[in-house]
Amino acid sequence: MATAQLTASSISVSARNLSSFEGLRASNVKFASFKPAGGFALSQRPLRCLVVQAATVVAPKYTSIKPLGDRVLVKIKTVEEKSEGGILLPSSAQTKPQAGEVVAVGEGKSIGKTKLDISVKTGAQVVYSKYAGTEVEFHGSSHLILKEDDIVGILETDDIKDLKPLNDRVFIKVAEAEEKTAGGLLLTEASKEKPSIGTVIAVGPGPLDEEGKRQALSASPGNTVLYSKYAGNDFKGTDGANYIALRASDVMAILS
Repeated sequence: MATAQLTASSISVSARNLSSFEGLRASNVKFASFKPAGGFALSQRPLRCLVVQAATVVAPKYTSIKPLGDRVLVKIKTVEEKSEGGILLPSSAQTKPQAGEVVAVGEGKSIGKTKLDISVKTGAQVVYSKYAGTEVEFHGSSHLILKEDDIVGILETDDIKDLKPLNDRVFIKVAEAEEKTAGGLLLTEASKEKPSIGTVIAVGPGPLDEEGKRQALSASPGNTVLYSKYAGNDFKGTDGANYIALRASDVMAILS
């Protein structure tokens, strides 16, 4: 029975034909030898492929970035490269930062006939949603352009428990997970159910209505609440406690 050979050259993609696309660069990927029972073989010749860069690079000829509308420009806080014990962390183990400094703001937005300015000011230290915005490299530093509504709160210290929520955000200290089952068996860390109950630490001023007025939130500091299980952004405090910041709409009930 005749055999056929499939090589990387027959399925290669030329990056030269796509040079007009910014953020794409060519790289070599080498495949291990593969020969299934049918007799087909895949050679070890390198395959030209495309790698998409995560951030948009702003050329040095541009000296400023001016956000539009209700967007803000945040300079991202540097990623920690060492653990608390001084051990160097690989890039895969480094926590993606969710904090930075506001360096520019847009002109605001309009609700009906009401013109509203951005509520955060330049120089403010903020915490934002984990996957929000568009990352850009500007003057050698990582920045993020995001909507004001993607900012979770203002943090003036290095301790997340001091977070001041914005808009309709609620900041909660998560209750500790149960250590034992109902029958008294000790639970391992892997088998502990993620709690969805906690104590409200702080709340934002509330969302805006059609007239641009703030609507007070139902939950208040000190309330014990039940919230949606997979909502919000999780944080670890310096006290070892777990915290979560989520929208008021993700709080389902007040417990008493």
